[in-house]
Amino acid sequence: QVQLVESGGGLVQPGASLRLSCAASGSIFSITRMGWYRQVPGKERELVAGITSGGIINYADCVKGRFTISRNNYKIMMYLYLQMNSLEPEDTAVYYCNAENTGNKYWGQGTQVTVSS
Repeated sequence: QVQLVESGGGLVQPGASLRLSCAASGSIFSITRMGWYRQVPGKERELVAGITSGGIINYADCVKGRFTISRNNYKIMMYLYLQMNSLEPEDTAVYYCNAENTGNKYWGQGTQVTVSS
């Protein structure tokens, strides 16, 4: 089992920056991939950025050049970050942290990001 807890969302103006954090605990050494997804009402959850255990990173086209995903380990915890710059109203969504191991997907509770003037 893997437990995920996100933090860092909020209300910001267009052009501002936010940093999301996700703390992973439990069977972190079984994780093969982590990522950030987002969802708005009435739409499917979509991938924003992902990183494999080998360090391979991918981004959704709409966030390339603006968002940066990173990860580090500290003792028995794994931390996933999403640095979001030049935020746009279209980035408004609930952001979810995701972790995967063989046969399982885990989700955090989500954190709201609202970009509005």
